[in-house]
Amino acid sequence: MSRSALVGNVTAMLADAGFLVSDRCAVRPKSFDVAARRGDDVVLVKILGNIDSFDGATGAEMRRLGTYLDATPLVIGLRTRDEDLKPGVVYFRHGVPVLSPDTAMDFFVEGVPPLIYAAPGGLYVSIDGNVLADARRNREWSLGRLAKELGVSRRTVSKYEDGMNASVEVAVRLEELFDAPLTHPVDVFDAEEYRDGEPTPDDPEAGPDDKPLVAVLTRVGFDVHPTLRSPFKAVSEDDERREALLTGHSEFDRTAEKRARIMSSVGEVTRTQSFYVVDRARRDRVDRTVLIEREEVERIDDAEDLRDLLRERTEDVEEPA
Repeated sequence: MSRSALVGNVTAMLADAGFLVSDRCAVRPKSFDVAARRGDDVVLVKILGNIDSFDGATGAEMRRLGTYLDATPLVIGLRTRDEDLKPGVVYFRHGVPVLSPDTAMDFFVEGVPPLIYAAPGGLYVSIDGNVLADARRNREWSLGRLAKELGVSRRTVSKYEDGMNASVEVAVRLEELFDAPLTHPVDVFDAEEYRDGEPTPDDPEAGPDDKPLVAVLTRVGFDVHPTLRSPFKAVSEDDERREALLTGHSEFDRTAEKRARIMSSVGEVTRTQSFYVVDRARRDRVDRTVLIEREEVERIDDAEDLRDLLRERTEDVEEPA
């Protein structure tokens, strides 16, 4: 399957699952292909044939964007260099969860979450330690008796009951022994426990061309988070209201207009305003992305001045659902 066809299939699946899906981020470089929202759940999705091409820099940016936009970074892919991705399994690359299209279909469309995750050494599941301990006591088995049945140490059984995850083989054996479900599904929207405590990567330094705009926005009261692989140059957060703005800048040409349209679409999905700083603007906006001339930005005194300007130029735009 070509990557273009795969992207089309995944976006159609998300739409069928009730997501509002953004336009494809058809600019380079790009950390994600589409943003999608269903209710309060927002995902930033990278779609790949071979997930081994997903590098650390892209993973770091997707995780940062997930933090700033209250979204879950996610990769949907077909295979690694060595094998196809298994259905019902969550993989991880650079701290970002990875699903096969079948697993994504089960999760988003059918409402069936994955139970298994891949980690160094094999495939694992999350054991509900309290349920396991209750089942063992109801059977009147000691830790030693259960350890013997599983072929593990008494200490290992104790760790299972304390919440340690188990291999798929052990989990299957436990459910056979007690004839009851003992596992938690993997929470794709909150995969922090599977990242081994990896912190969100630090922001990159702003590029030389970006520093003047970063300085202006910082002066008027924004935290500015530069990006390297997105259709926007930064995500800017109001110090007081913590509302994100997607921020871009360049000479206004066809590429800039394309980026502004993508920013508008992504902003609609993530419920964020977008603006694009240009030398000269012949109109107020491109879709929902407000165009602001550099001289206007430099005259802004505080964050509320900027927000007033954005409201003024989008007052006749219908609010997203």
